[in-house]
Amino acid sequence: MKYRIYGAAGSGSVPVEAPLTLIGAPYEVVVDAPTWEGDHQRDRVAPVNPMRQLPVVIAPDGETMTESAAILIWLAERHPQAGLAPAAGEPERGQFLRWMTFIPASIYSMYWVRDVPARLAGDDPEDQARILERTEDRIAECWRTMEGQLSPGRFLLGDRMTMLDLYVTVVSRWRPMRRRFYVEAPRMAEVVRRIDALPELADFWAARFPFEDGWEG
Repeated sequence: MKYRIYGAAGSGSVPVEAPLTLIGAPYEVVVDAPTWEGDHQRDRVAPVNPMRQLPVVIAPDGETMTESAAILIWLAERHPQAGLAPAAGEPERGQFLRWMTFIPASIYSMYWVRDVPARLAGDDPEDQARILERTEDRIAECWRTMEGQLSPGRFLLGDRMTMLDLYVTVVSRWRPMRRRFYVEAPRMAEVVRRIDALPELADFWAARFPFEDGWEG
């Protein structure tokens, strides 16, 4: 029995696939649909998510989950032996939930606009360009805010890796990309570089989000 995933290389399914890889839980990407390429791709996701967005995970028991942060917290609870989330009552639990929620609410949400700027800007190319510029600045501001509120150790919440580290490692590769992330969040940058270099994920990164020339921006 496997988890079944609707995702795409480099997409929001990657932070979901990464912990499954670390946990050793069997999964397969049953639909690879880069939804930013247009309605023909979004329509492939519609049968399991009316919002036509990635990621979607279908558990071995048939339960369907959407929303990346919810999926990551849910997976951590389904696989507590992996230790990828502080348990209820642990000192780090509050901050874990805080930042796991901050990423989709404040950062990830910007990509719904960026993927198709005409959704808010209409057909005017200049308005679309302004939307893209301002959303990049907003994302950078959010990383800067997170940097100022965290006190990273070896990982973002201390000495134990959590789903938050995997989440930030992937999302920080999207626009405005890593070079600006390194400037806005230098202490967090040390952590994501550490996650980039995990030998347990080397083959996974190569397959699902390769470090190709220019990947840092």
